[in-house]
Amino acid sequence: MYCFPTYIVAMNTSELLKGTLTTIILKLLADGGRMYGYEITQKVKELSQDRILLKEGSLYPALHKLLADGLVEVETVHLGKRVRKYYQLTRQGHAQKQAQFDELQEFLQTIQHLVFPSTPLNFHNA
Repeated sequence: MYCFPTYIVAMNTSELLKGTLTTIILKLLADGGRMYGYEITQKVKELSQDRILLKEGSLYPALHKLLADGLVEVETVHLGKRVRKYYQLTRQGHAQKQAQFDELQEFLQTIQHLVFPSTPLNFHNA
């Protein structure tokens, strides 16, 4: 599969990220358990090898939507004068995670086939 650098400073790449941000957050919370916002941005940066720089202006609206949809829950922790909000998946979030993964995988295979027609379509998950 081809890998293209993605920086969340260009309009087109931020539009691409919008469609996958929920899946990325679900994946990170599934793997990392509870995480706070800055921790999520740093994990995305680390795992993408600095190709995706997730901004707070994108992350927090996505987290709030996941919270409203019942896919994540939040725990507020007071650290001295600071307040840190930890997000973690709910049972519904864990169930939705796999559906999001399958949908994204199929979509990426379709796009890859459209852009690189020699790539066969294979919708069977490994």
